[in-house]
This record gives sequence, C-alpha cells and structure tokens, in this order.
Amino acid sequence: MKKFFSSIPLLLLAALALQLTSCREYETYAEQKEKERKNIQSFIDRGGIDGRDINVITYEEFCAQDSTTDVSKNEYVLFSDKGVYMQIVRKGEGKAQSKGENRNYLCRFIEYSIADADTTVGNLFSAVPDKFICKRTGDSYSASFTYGFMYAAYGSAVPTGWLVAMPYLTPGRPNDKGSKVRLIVPHSEGTNTAAQYVKPYFYEITLLPEP
Repeated sequence: MKKFFSSIPLLLLAALALQLTSCREYETYAEQKEKERKNIQSFIDRGGIDGRDINVITYEEFCAQDSTTDVSKNEYVLFSDKGVYMQIVRKGEGKAQSKGENRNYLCRFIEYSIADADTTVGNLFSAVPDKFICKRTGDSYSASFTYGFMYAAYGSAVPTGWLVAMPYLTPGRPNDKGSKVRLIVPHSEGTNTAAQYVKPYFYEITLLPEP
C-alpha cells in the first residue's frame, strides 16, 4: 500500500510533464500568423521560386504607373488590406470584364506551398485546363471552379486572392496568349486548406476567356 501511495507523486509529475509538452507543441492562431508572415518575408527575401530579387511596390506606385508591374525589375504590388502580393506579367490584349457580366475562364496554373517549399497542385502538363466562372457585380468579383485540378483538390470556391487580380486583366482571343499573373496569397485569402493550416501559397496563373 505504501508503494502505491508513494508512486502517486511520480504519476502526477509525469502527467504534468506531458501536459506542459503538449502546451509547448500547440501554436496559437497569433503564433501561426506570425510564422506565416515570416515565411512570406523569407520567400520574398530569397527571390521567390526563381531566385530573382523581388521589388515590392505600394498600391499608390502601382496606380501611378498605369496599374502595371515592371517585370524587368521583378515588381510585385502589395495590397496591404488583404496581404496579397501581385505581379502582372501580361495584362492581355482583350477587354476587361464588364459590370454585370458573367465570364467563363480557362486557366493554367501552379500552386506552390511557401511554408513547405514544394509545388502542391498544378495543371501545366494536363491536356485540359481548369475552368471557372467569374461574375462581376459593380466593382466586386466572385467566382467558382467548375472543372479541373483546383476543383478536385479544394472544391468550387476560387480563392479570393485570385480575384484581386481580376480588375487589372484584359484577356482576349483569338491571338492573345492570355493574361498572366503571379500571386503571393496568405491563408486568409486562400483555399480552405490554406485557411485551416494558416499557410501562404504562391501562384502563377494564365487566363483566357472560354471561346
């Protein structure tokens, strides 16, 4: 009996140690967001996926140069209210989506996990591009995937980070190569998986309106 009672403090200490270990392993949402911020900054500092120095410009600078980013300087504009960074590689040679217009887009893309330093989804080598329908209501855009890798991986919701680019693109046909953008998207503007794990992603996306 004495042995039983003498072992109780040891059991309590073991339980306490286990609890403290679990607490150390658990990250608060604030800690996860800080880690995400550091991951994004590290990604920018090392030049993204191609190792070229990234030059971040303000939204005011972006507007002052006719809503363009200088690719030769590897410029990305920061939308500070959303935390999204965008580079327009090609605006396109067509027309902007009109207010009240629904438009189907075909897209080629890669999705790269900044935290994991790995490509997670992409369709560059698929025979068929992904497809989504985009609706413009006033100056607001909403969109849903209807087919493709993004639809299979994450469902129909198009990340709101993708839609940040829509007001500045003018993809057209038949001779247009399409609009092309690069985006750094924090979890709050990303897929449901990005939101769940508080992880940022990089995207390179080419868009063409469906014929």
